[in-house]
Amino acid sequence: MKTWQQLTHYAGFDWARDHHDIVVVDLQGRIVAQFRISHNAEGWQEFRQKMAAFPAVGVVIETSQGAAVDQLLQMEGLTVYPIHPVAAQHYRQRKAPTGNKTDLLDAWSLADALRLDGSQWKALQPMDPLTQQLRLLCRDEMSLIEQRTALINQLQQALNE
Repeated sequence: MKTWQQLTHYAGFDWARDHHDIVVVDLQGRIVAQFRISHNAEGWQEFRQKMAAFPAVGVVIETSQGAAVDQLLQMEGLTVYPIHPVAAQHYRQRKAPTGNKTDLLDAWSLADALRLDGSQWKALQPMDPLTQQLRLLCRDEMSLIEQRTALINQLQQALNE
């Protein structure tokens, strides 16, 4: 993980459930790469290959947890910065005051925000393996609880009918 001062490129990572849009800018703010990957093993492999061209890159993402963040934290050479969605919206409005919203615009505005203001941001730290395993188990438990609750609600509805 590099400090903000060591970064040579800044990537905005606009995540979604099934795909992610990425824009990379250099120190002057010029777009040097933009692409979309699928949220699957092949997409993440493509991301690794494309990002290998940028050995000192900071990546900003509009969350601090989840599958995309976990993938980013596992990659060598990336420094991951979370940003609050409200702050991300303000940066987007700076780039497109008319309110236009696209995934690439979001990624570009995040990358440029990190380039301009990131010196004050705090990077995410990778979790140790035991903490990561516990987090995955807790996520699975919450998913099972949600499924159980949905099934109970369906059963109660069926009994009421």
